[in-house]
Amino acid sequence: MKILENIKQPFWMGLVVLTAMLTMPGIVLSASKQKQNRGFTDSFMFDECTGFSSTGCNPFFILEPGHQLVLEGTEDNEEIKLIITVLDETQDITTNETGLVTTRIVEERESIDGELFEVSRNFFAICNRDNSVFYFGEDVDFYEDGVIVSHDGSWRAGVDGARAGIIMPGTILLGSRYFQEVAPDVAMDRAEILSINQVVKTPAEEFKNCLKTKETTPLEPNAKEFKFYAPGVGLIKDGVLLLTEINHL
Repeated sequence: MKILENIKQPFWMGLVVLTAMLTMPGIVLSASKQKQNRGFTDSFMFDECTGFSSTGCNPFFILEPGHQLVLEGTEDNEEIKLIITVLDETQDITTNETGLVTTRIVEERESIDGELFEVSRNFFAICNRDNSVFYFGEDVDFYEDGVIVSHDGSWRAGVDGARAGIIMPGTILLGSRYFQEVAPDVAMDRAEILSINQVVKTPAEEFKNCLKTKETTPLEPNAKEFKFYAPGVGLIKDGVLLLTEINHL
């Protein structure tokens, strides 16, 4: 796949070494013992980033304009379709921690039984130092009968105490926990890396060496989601949703 050519070689080498290390029984056992009582990271040392890029690739998260994923599934007898598109658009966002950052806009369009339900425009940028992808906010529109009825869940880093979180680390560590969104009382999603060697079958194709995460939020203590990401592709499974198409617009 052409997009793989854009991934930084040193990062891939590090990922291979890390994978080998994590298969050693002693290291995996140590990580398991330390997991309990460990919180979620919400401080990301932005001062160590040597700048941010709005275009590029993390092995599990693509910010190349035109990259599009389509996921579909059924829940409660409803047909759900999610279209994720990396747009050829950017958004400048300024925070005290990062200064001015030009972010890439990634649009998510979710339909239920063919009717548009939600459109979100998400703002991401890649830290040039370690290839981590940071999440700077989202604009959300909820629809009912073709009309916008709510903007619930919208947030912007640098506004009302919200701060950028990390959507995909540049260094993949088994058992690591981190906040993806840091917007008090609005959006506080967080993730934990559960596995880095999953095999996932989707209608699009079968993927190996996939990353599995568990997402939770303190705003809904009983809620949890499991997501799977394929190298060079991105999100391929989200709950009942499975990848059906990979497009390059």
